This record gives sequence, C-alpha cells and structure tokens, in this order.
Amino acid sequence: MDVKPLLALGGVLLATMASEFNDQVSAIALVDIRGGFGIGHDPGTWIDSLYTSAEIVGMALSPWFLVTLTHRLWAIGVIAGCCLFSVLIPFSPNIEAIYALRILEGLFGGLMVPLLMATALRVLTPDIRLYGLAVYALTATFTPGLAATLAAFWLHTLHAWQFIFFEPIPFCALGALLVWYGLPQDPPVLKRFAMLDWRGLILLVVGTGALSTLLLQGDRLDWFNSPFISVLALVSALAIPLLLVNEWFHPLPFLKLQMLGKRNFAYGAVGLFTFLLIAQSGSTVPLQYLQEVQGYRPVQAQFATLVVSAGQIVMLPLMALLLDNKWADARAVSLVGMALILASCIGSSSINVVWNRDQFYLWQALQAVGQPMVVMPLLMMATNTVTKETDGPFASALINFPRAVAEAAGTWLLELITRWRGALHSVNIVDQVGRVRWPLVQGSGVLPTSPPPLLADGQPRAPGSLEAFNRIVEQQVTILTTADTYLILGAITVALMVIVCVLPVRTLPPRLQFSKS
Repeated sequence: MDVKPLLALGGVLLATMASEFNDQVSAIALVDIRGGFGIGHDPGTWIDSLYTSAEIVGMALSPWFLVTLTHRLWAIGVIAGCCLFSVLIPFSPNIEAIYALRILEGLFGGLMVPLLMATALRVLTPDIRLYGLAVYALTATFTPGLAATLAAFWLHTLHAWQFIFFEPIPFCALGALLVWYGLPQDPPVLKRFAMLDWRGLILLVVGTGALSTLLLQGDRLDWFNSPFISVLALVSALAIPLLLVNEWFHPLPFLKLQMLGKRNFAYGAVGLFTFLLIAQSGSTVPLQYLQEVQGYRPVQAQFATLVVSAGQIVMLPLMALLLDNKWADARAVSLVGMALILASCIGSSSINVVWNRDQFYLWQALQAVGQPMVVMPLLMMATNTVTKETDGPFASALINFPRAVAEAAGTWLLELITRWRGALHSVNIVDQVGRVRWPLVQGSGVLPTSPPPLLADGQPRAPGSLEAFNRIVEQQVTILTTADTYLILGAITVALMVIVCVLPVRTLPPRLQFSKS
C-alpha cells in the first residue's frame, strides 16, 4: 500500500489533536487566561462559549466544503486557519478582538475535526480501517485526559499562559506539510456553490448558536429569569426544527439526515453524543473535585486524568485487533466497556472528604479500559454502513455534529447537577446542623456566636470561625454533589447499555464486511 495517504492521515491527526488540545487546555486554564488579559469572570465566560458555538457550526459545514474545494486544498486551508487565529489571540488589543478571534478559532477548530474521519474513510482500505478509526478515537478519549497535563505544563512549569495558543504552531506546520505531500490534488467542484444551502446555513448558525449559548450561559444568567436566555430558547426551538426539515428536503444538504435510517449509523450518532457526556466521569469530574475540595493545582490534579489518557495508547490498538476477528461481536464488547465505566462511576460515588488523587486511580483505570471498548465498536458499527465513497463526508458531518453539541450539553449537565443537587445538599446540611445545635441553646435565650461542630465522615469538628464553618459546609456540599454526579452519569451509562441492546445490529469487521459485499 502507498504510504503517502497514510502520511496525510497522520498530518490531519497532528493538526486535529493540536486544535483539540487548544480548546480543552484553554478551558482548563481559563482563570489564568483571564488574568493574563485582565478581564473579569463574566466577560471571561464568553471566551469558551463563543468557541464552542462556532465549533458546532464548523463541524456541520466542513465535509460540504471538503468536497467542493477538494480534500487537499481544504485541509491545508483549515490547518492554516486553526494555527493563525490561535497564534493571534495573545496579541489581542481588547476584549472585542479576543471574542472575534475565538469565534474564528472555534469555527476552524470545528472544520478540522470532521477532516480526520473523512480522511480516514478515504485513504484507508478495509483491511486496516479499524486501525484508522483507532486514530480518530484518540481525539475523543485521549485528548481530554491529557489536556490537564498540558495545562499544568504551560502554567506551572513554563509559567506562560501564552504558550497555550502558540502550542499548535509545530503540529499544524508539520500536519500541513504531510497533507500537501500525501493527498492527491482533485479537481474542485465549484458548481456546487450554485446549489449552496443558504437557508440551512442561516438556520444552522442561528439555531445552534442560540442553543449552545443557552446551554453554556444559562446557569450564570439564571436561566429563564433572564430575558436573553428566554429569547435564545425561543430562537433555538424555532430554528433547529426548521433546519432539520430543510436538510431533509434539500438536494445538497450539509447534513444528510436520511443516513440516520440505518440502525447502526443512528447508533453511532446517538451513541457518540451520549458517550461524550459519560466520559466526563473520567476527566472533568475528578479534576473539579481535586481542585475545589482538596485545593490541588492543575499540575497536581492532572495525574488522575493522565491514567485514562495514557491507557488509550495501549487500549485503542488492542480494541482494533480484537474487533478485527469474525467472532468478536461489537455490541458485546461495547456492553463490557460500559459495565466497566458503570463500575467506575459507582465506585467513585463513594467519594468522601479523605479522598485525594490516590483514591481515584483504581476507578480511573476502569475508565481507561472501558472507554475504548465503547468508542471503537461504536465507530466500527457506524462507518461500516458507509459503502459509497461519496457518503464519507456526509457520514463525517453527522457523526461529528452531535459530538460538538455534546461539549455544550456536557457543561450544561454538570452545571444543572451542581445547582439542583448542590442546593438540596446545602439546605439539608444547614438544617441538620441547626436542629442539632438548637436544643443545646434552647432555654438560654442566647444564640451561639460561633458555628456548631459539623460531623464529617463520622468525625466531630471543633467549632471555629464563621468562615471556617462556611468552608466546611461548601466542602461537604461539593463532595455530596460529586457523588451524585457520578451516580447520574452511571444512570446515563445504563441507558446507553439499553440502546446498545436494542438499536444496532451485528456487523463484521471492515475487511470481512466489504469483501463480502
């Protein structure tokens, strides 16, 4: 087999991972970035929000332009844009320039990710396609865990938040060179612009922009008590159904919804969205606990997520090797992987105040094994339905578009759990402390001037200042909310297990599936 297309795939992989790291590392290091620019909390939340909104649009549009402008030219242009807009951000003169560059950076980051799957489907023959899918899976399972490590390196080793945005330069430069060398130059199909889906484009930008902003900013703005959020909800409720109807009937859509009629492909789209929500149990949740309760800095907390990330390097190729056998049922492999993730969530839900990084390692190891056992069968079942080369870009769009939405939905889910369960636990703890303390002072006519002792894990705590009492309450609320988060993510895992049992059908490895057809 010619190695040039494989080099091109490696180039797209390098650029895609650089873009994904840039997104996730900047989210982890947002406080330092805000401090570097000298902007407050509320304006700083838009740095992530605008990126995610633009990324969703980019993931839906990229495959259409890939076919129109040719694979090679489009890939090189997108890689160049990702690098350029990232590098310019540290030199922004004001917050408006930061917002504009983040929108452009998010758009090109979204344009980048579908390129990886489209390139894999194009250049990989059926006998090695599974190993190419393992390469794509790195962006879903490997980058979230390693992002904390990179954030710690830039912030606490080099002490330079600007390098978060300079990081893509070498990877994008090498990636563009490999794409230029490895991919042939096809003739552009510029006549497709005459059939450009303008209505779909407008509805996509307006609908998904409103939805993602609603999900990412709703908690901060107090949801429907905010007129802005109410308007966004109305806009998304109108625009998104119109978008789906338009895409169904348009002769050259951005999203070919008819492909969802194939059961395995429908599972791929729904399953990847759900899996990315669940995957937060191995990345975002432990990091939040270690930083908020134990006071860890990213450089200390990152070892907990590094376990999951490092495991992917070994497990993803092993999963490709396993699934390449006729006797291996992808659905059964998925169920075993989900069972491991469920066990990790249940085990982690026993979290208490004495937990530190060491207590996470066992459960994170289950995540490291379980996640690739879910994502690899999912990708194999979905891509095995793509029998025509012309359907490859459409498949890439439909798989990656829900993936982008999952990023915003995941943030919303964690904020919802924190608000819902956190408020409940806070009221219960304060109420219990009040009921314990009140009989002690009843009849004296004097209320206590210092907070009562608070029982944590069965051990009494001595009274202290009001600030110390508040800190203890906040700590206990965070612990209980974290435990609830793990249980809720475990329940979502059970729901995905039910979907696996009902929706997809048995499929063979690509080398057998396509040789048979």
